[in-house]
Order: sequence, then structure tokens, then C-alpha cells
Amino acid sequence: MPVDSPYPLVSIEHALTTILARSPVLPVIRVPLAQALGGVLAADVVAPAPVPPFPAAAKDGYAVVAGDATRHRRLLGEQMAGHVGHLRVEPGSAVRITTGAALPAGADAVVMVEYTTEREGWVEIETTVAPGADIRPVGQDIAAGQRVLERGTVLGAAEIGLLAAVGLAEAPVHRRPRVALLSTGDELGEPGEPLAAGQIYDSNRFSLAAAVSLAGGVPHPLGIAVDAHEAVESFLVQAVADHDAILTSGGVSMGKLDLLKPILEAHGEVHFGRVVMKPGKPVTFATIGDKPVFALPGFPVSALVAFELFVRPALRTMQGDAHWQRPRLQVTLAHEVEHDARRTEFQRAAVYVDKGRFVARTTGAQGSGRLLSLVGANALLELAPGEPLLPAGAEVTALLLQPIGA
Repeated sequence: MPVDSPYPLVSIEHALTTILARSPVLPVIRVPLAQALGGVLAADVVAPAPVPPFPAAAKDGYAVVAGDATRHRRLLGEQMAGHVGHLRVEPGSAVRITTGAALPAGADAVVMVEYTTEREGWVEIETTVAPGADIRPVGQDIAAGQRVLERGTVLGAAEIGLLAAVGLAEAPVHRRPRVALLSTGDELGEPGEPLAAGQIYDSNRFSLAAAVSLAGGVPHPLGIAVDAHEAVESFLVQAVADHDAILTSGGVSMGKLDLLKPILEAHGEVHFGRVVMKPGKPVTFATIGDKPVFALPGFPVSALVAFELFVRPALRTMQGDAHWQRPRLQVTLAHEVEHDARRTEFQRAAVYVDKGRFVARTTGAQGSGRLLSLVGANALLELAPGEPLLPAGAEVTALLLQPIGA
């Protein structure tokens, strides 16, 4: 007879709400800009000084007095970017200047080099200019005291450049979560090593480590635990002591050797042990102290889909990212799709634009062990329970994992 699970099925929404409520934001640290990419700002950033801090030439040319009508002017010298001399421009004179150089005293305009002719210490000005022409005034880009970045901003290339532009060498960010990864099961072998009879290679530890990195976490793979209570428990105790979150795969279903749930019950609190979804129904979430523990199914696709729906939001939240949500959009099915009539099913798909519409085509067989169904997929189709056959042309919701066309 089938064995009933002691864990009630919970909704996806309940599971996610439960997880986020128990995913503590990590402490603030200061990191060098070279290490700040992907970090989440823990405080507003205010410019301590204006940018540029001095009136600067916007073009190569000659610094002049705009109201001077003299055509031939004496060349006093040159002002190069990064160097400030003691030259002073007066009517009848000019200073050669390069882009970005500080404007010499007395000058109030720059004449582009294209409108000048220089000969033997004199320069002929072939046009008139208005005051301020081709000059970047103080604070044109950023004013002193201006808030340039808000708390919660995820730091990309432009944001890091902006921090450097206002003179900051470090960024205040929430610490990245250290995530322990453990695969369980006697059937797992190490890639690169010969397999024993009945074994398969452990792919979850590597795919999940990559997923943790992409979510901004720091993965710490701990290896493979054999199907023995003492081995799994030892790994778990070690992981809780040294990490901010624990991520396991395998050992959470209803089999004789599915040991994780009772071990988690013994050391902490299991908040749910099953979710109304496919793939990933046995996904389990627990806490040991204040450490979140995600026990994912052993099938590779189930593990990665559960990671996307539950673990990634938690890791982003722990880093202070309030905008972790993936984009959702309505797409048109390119072909008929069979799906689970009783659970929300997440089918892997490629979404593309065709004649101004977003169209989705699944990636073939959707088995929980078929990692190929995720290769080339840029979306998960969120198929609600109901009619088991959706016709071509039906409108469904897609959760975008990557930009369309990437």
C-alpha cells in the first residue's frame, strides 16, 4: 500500500512567503570596487564633491575670452588635461587646450581647433563664440551632495564606474551568502571517475553551485554523502556551523533511504515538505537556528526549477535585493502542450518574437531528469491546473530566465 506523507501539500505562494520571512538580510561590509560587481548597495551614495570639480574644456581647441573680437591672438602656451599652469587669458591672447583640461584663468569659452589656424606663436580665430561655449561647468555631471545611487541598487558596470567617478574606492554592500552544497545518494559518482555498477554522475552539485553564483551567493560544495543517517547528519551539522544557507539535493522523497526530512526535524524545524508543483513536488524547507535549509529533489531539472522558484529569491533577499523578481509576460504557444491537470507545471521553453508577438516553444521532452530541456530555454511556462491539453495559440504566462534573443 502507498505510504502517506506526513507533510501536507502547500501552494507555491505559501512556500515562497514562508521562505522569504525566514531569509535574514546579511550584515553590511565594505568591498573594493573590483569586487563589488553584483553586490547590493546597503546605503545611499552621495557625491562628496562636484563632477567635474573645475570648469573643463569639452573639445580640443583654444581657451579664449568670448567677447574679444581680435582675429589674431598671441598664443600664451598650452593647458593639457591633468596639468594646471599659471596662464591667464586676456583679450588678444589664447591658450591651446585639450579635452578635459581645466580652463585657464580669464578664459570663458573654447574655440574648437577646426575653426583656427596656428602660426609662429599666434593663432587666428575664424569664428565667434558665446560665453561658456564648449566648456563643461563645475558640477555639470554631478552636483556636490547629490544622491547618485540609492540603497538596494544592484551594482553593475555603470554603477561601479559612478562610484569611482565620485572618488569612492569601496562600496557598502550586504555580504554575499555562503552556501553549502551537498549531494546525497549511493548512486552518485564523481565526474571524471569511473562509475560503479548502478551509479550515475552527480550533476546537481555543479549546476546548483553555478546557480548560486549567478544569484550572487558564494557556493561551497561539500561533496557527496552516502545514504547513511550518520553521514548525512555529519555533513548537515558541519554546514550549519560554517555557512549562511544550506542547499542539498536528493533524499527528500518517500523512499527508505530518503533521510533528510527526519534529520532536519531532529535538528531544526521543517516548515514544509511538499509543494503543489511539477517538477519539484518534494522540495523541503527548514531552518536550523536562523539558517535556512533548502532540501531539493534529486532529479536535476526538479532541483534547478525549485532553485529558481525558491532558493534564488531567498539568496537575493539575504543580499538586500528587494527587486529580485523575474519578469513575467504573456506568450502564445507555438504548438499544443500537454501538462499536469492537478499541479502548476513549469515547462521549459524558448520564447521569441514572431510578427510582433511573444511566442513560446517548449524544449522537447519535459522529464525531470532531462537536463537538455533546460539547455536553450530562456523561460519557464507557468501552466496552471486545469485542462490537460492546451492548444496551439493559447495564451500562457512565461517566467523569463534570460532576456529574449540573448
